[in-house]
Amino acid sequence: MLELDHLAVAGESLEAAVAHVEDALGVAMGPGGQHAHFGTHNRLLGLGDGLYLEAIAIDPTAAALPYKRWFDLDRLSGAPKLGNWICRSDDLVGDVAHVAEDVGQPVALTRGDLRWRMAVPESGALPYDDMFPALMQWDVAVTPAALLAPSGCRLMRLEVAHPEASALRDVVALADARVVFVQGAAALRAEFETPHGRRVLQ
Repeated sequence: MLELDHLAVAGESLEAAVAHVEDALGVAMGPGGQHAHFGTHNRLLGLGDGLYLEAIAIDPTAAALPYKRWFDLDRLSGAPKLGNWICRSDDLVGDVAHVAEDVGQPVALTRGDLRWRMAVPESGALPYDDMFPALMQWDVAVTPAALLAPSGCRLMRLEVAHPEASALRDVVALADARVVFVQGAAALRAEFETPHGRRVLQ
C-alpha cells in the first residue's frame, strides 16, 4: 500500500529551488544534504502529518555521471517548479512489479544516517510525463518527516493534472483524500495552510 511521503521542488540551482519555496510559502527552509549517487543536493521543510517538502537540484560540485539522475533533473530548464511527488511503500519490490508502468528499478541510496531505496527509470523520467509518483521504501525507523522541526505549514491539497488523469489515478490507487487527479496539462499544484494563510506552490 502506497502512502504520500514528500513533495519535491526542482530548480536549475538549489538556491533557486529554495527561493521558489520560500517565496510561495513565506517560511524558511531548513538544512538538507547531498546525494552522492545522483550528484544532487537538497534542503527540507517539515509539513507535519508525516510529510515534508524537498528543494532539490544538481550539485555543481558533483562529478559527471554515467547514468541519468532521478526526477528527470538532467533535462530540467527554466524556472523552479513543484515537479514530483513521492510515495513510500512497505514492499517496494512488490509494488514495482505490480505496476504496469515503467517506474524503474530500486536503487539503494544514503544521505548521512538515512537509508532508503527508490525506483528510478533508466531515462530519469517517470511515466505520465513525470506525473506518476516516485516510489520509495525507507530502510530506517526514523525518517526526515519525524526529524524536521515544524514549519507551521500543512499540506491541504495536491492536484495532479494530466490529460489521462483518470487512468493515472487508477494505476496509482492512492487512498489519500488530499491527492486529487484533474484533467489538464501535466503539472502539480499544492495548497498549504501556512502561518500566513492559505498559499499555493506549483
